[in-house]
Amino acid sequence: MMSSPEGKRVLVTGAGGYVGRPTVARLLEAGCEIHALGRRDPGIPGVEFHSVDLLSAEDLGPALAAIGASHLVHLAWSVQPGRFWTDFQNIDWVGASLRLFRTFVEQGGRRIVGVGSCAEYDWQFPVLDEGTTPLRPSTLYGAAKRSVGDVLEALGRQESVSVAWARLFFLYGPHEPRGKLVSDTIGALLADQRVATTPGHQKRDFLFVEDAGEALAELTMSDHRGAFNVASGDCIPVRTLLDQIERATGKSGLIDYGARALAATEPLELAAQTSRLQDELGFRPRHTLEEGIAKTVKWWRDVAP
Repeated sequence: MMSSPEGKRVLVTGAGGYVGRPTVARLLEAGCEIHALGRRDPGIPGVEFHSVDLLSAEDLGPALAAIGASHLVHLAWSVQPGRFWTDFQNIDWVGASLRLFRTFVEQGGRRIVGVGSCAEYDWQFPVLDEGTTPLRPSTLYGAAKRSVGDVLEALGRQESVSVAWARLFFLYGPHEPRGKLVSDTIGALLADQRVATTPGHQKRDFLFVEDAGEALAELTMSDHRGAFNVASGDCIPVRTLLDQIERATGKSGLIDYGARALAATEPLELAAQTSRLQDELGFRPRHTLEEGIAKTVKWWRDVAP
């Protein structure tokens, strides 16, 4: 459970993003003072915005000194769908992230939560465990995240700063950009368009983004250190997810299972070991798959552009 938020001034990068919004919402709900750092004001009530381009070489010291945050949640990264796996901006974000961490520590920051990915693991293993599964990423994105996590851990040890590293699995929910499985499927079905997909037998761990935001907030406010898988702990066939989207949209017969072959590089199962998240942090997802998909479909119907 969360420790007391009193006195917690939290600096958040990527506050206006897909994962950032629910993370900030939970931190605000807990009574934290939130400061957002980035190029664009997320426009979140109760959040103070500070305009800084993290990818530039500008000195972050004055901005971080003025904010005086004790906690940092670093979510900002380039994750353009279909491109982020190989995007050269991954290299830029390695440097930007390490510069941010260094400056935050130099300015007296005491707690850092960095955000990584299940792509850091060796996907030849069907169950991905923080303590036992080798870190052997096969993509530039995964390698970049792993390198940032490794240096952050070393920085925390050297400077006696509390550090946690959250490895996100497969998220879905409101504000998910187009080009992703759930957002594209919902958009197509609501428009009565056909969806060409694989047979859907590959199994993945899907987590509603609001639950992921709550997990990140809980981790931020805790004193727990090290790597945490942020996932539901329930590994299901992709077809189960898509069938649920069909039911929530009220559409049927528009998903063409088997129209695309599963890529040879796609593992048949990627399950998350979530015992640290559950046992040490006391976290359980609030939403079932049915509830999460229903809220996501409603958002696409009512809010999405």
